Amino acid sequence: MSETAMDLVNLKKNIGSKEIIKGLNFSINKGEVFGFIGPNGAGKTTTIRMMVGLMQISNGDVRILGNSVQSDFKDAVQEVGAIVENPEMYPFMSGMQNLKHYARMTPGVTKERIKEVVQLVGLEKPIKEKVKKYSLGMRQRLGIAQALLHNPSVLILDEPTNGLDPAGIREIRQYIRKLAREEDVAIIISSHLLSEVEQMCDRIGLIKNGEMIAIQDVHEVMEQEDTAQILMDVSPADRALEILQTDYALEAAMTDDGIAIRSEREKIPEIVKSLVNHDILVYQVTISKTTLEDKFFDLIGENTIG
Repeated sequence: MSETAMDLVNLKKNIGSKEIIKGLNFSINKGEVFGFIGPNGAGKTTTIRMMVGLMQISNGDVRILGNSVQSDFKDAVQEVGAIVENPEMYPFMSGMQNLKHYARMTPGVTKERIKEVVQLVGLEKPIKEKVKKYSLGMRQRLGIAQALLHNPSVLILDEPTNGLDPAGIREIRQYIRKLAREEDVAIIISSHLLSEVEQMCDRIGLIKNGEMIAIQDVHEVMEQEDTAQILMDVSPADRALEILQTDYALEAAMTDDGIAIRSEREKIPEIVKSLVNHDILVYQVTISKTTLEDKFFDLIGENTIG
């Protein structure tokens, strides 16, 4: 059983008479990467600010390793490392000088720990270079190293791939997975890029209008995907549609590109064989996997997360 790193207990935020965050309840485990997504204005940043004590909680609580942000603030937040937006570094200092500077502000950070985090984020070679020479991806990794110096149990990354090119995004994604696995850190990633978050997270929570409307285990979705959306380019299409609807009782419809059906993957060869036996010409069969993005768009009722 995984140890719980952070609990949100009926967390609320009121501004004036308006309830901005409406009673969030969820837990994040050690070694887990949790994606926190939602449209702009959904309440992601407000929630994160309450998690780390930068914004007062109106009601409820955030507990980090059992310590309350409300009543045991110091003990709670010392277990948190966070990067909100872009990590701020001194550009004319080297990466190592930056880390040593931040280490001086944090009790108990040893030289060995600094070396350890540098190795963990893969910056051994450029760590002696000035930060102004770093790529965006290298700066993000240095920011993560800084946030990890004091061995936190929870790491919060707000838009960690923002502004990165595809290679930089892949690089950060790999390090986030590595951190969770090797350091047993609970990592919370706030983002509006669902397709990106889906590739690095164990679970994803969707917030809309200050409410958590869904929490989905990414691996469960992949395992449960036993039915597929299938597009068939066939001729004559009207005859094929009739066979699919009457012989197989399938949910089938004409589209501009052919016939769209939903079916279990195992039945596809049998369906194609039957159409051919009925003298239907089958030119192409395309299977599209339903992604978490599709599922969340259904829930959110919009075409975009951002």
